[in-house]
Amino acid sequence: APAGPPLTGTVANFVAKPVPAPLPAVQFQDADGASHSLAEFQGKYLLVNFWATWCAPCRTEMPSLDRLQQQLGGPDFQVVLISQDRAGYAKAAGFLSEIGVTHLASYADPTTKAGRTLGVFAMPVTLLLNRQGDEIGRLTGPAEWDSPEAKALIGYYMAQK
Repeated sequence: APAGPPLTGTVANFVAKPVPAPLPAVQFQDADGASHSLAEFQGKYLLVNFWATWCAPCRTEMPSLDRLQQQLGGPDFQVVLISQDRAGYAKAAGFLSEIGVTHLASYADPTTKAGRTLGVFAMPVTLLLNRQGDEIGRLTGPAEWDSPEAKALIGYYMAQK
């Protein structure tokens, strides 16, 4: 049997699904309040991070998510942020701008309905999705997303056919 994914070091809390699982459809908003869904990103691996400006661990891990997108982002992979701030997009965008995050696609879920539908009950929660938009696994809590271990984990799944 092939070796399993490298679940060591900083991604020890990553919980893989036995089989990638379809997610319920959810909606979230862009800066203009227009509605979006995860289906728009099909065809690439996604790391979807649910966070909020009031969540200290979320704030701490954000620069590593930005660096990960800078290093791995492209036609096959993207990091997507979905803020759970009830104050909406502007509050989240203000924080990201303040800390110099420039590479991340940022959305808002001010009702927190998308997060709740996807089983996000603490923050941060980060979901790894395959090209079909199915959940490969998730990590509850913060991680150093640009660490060698995290990049090896993502690379492991991206190399699967």
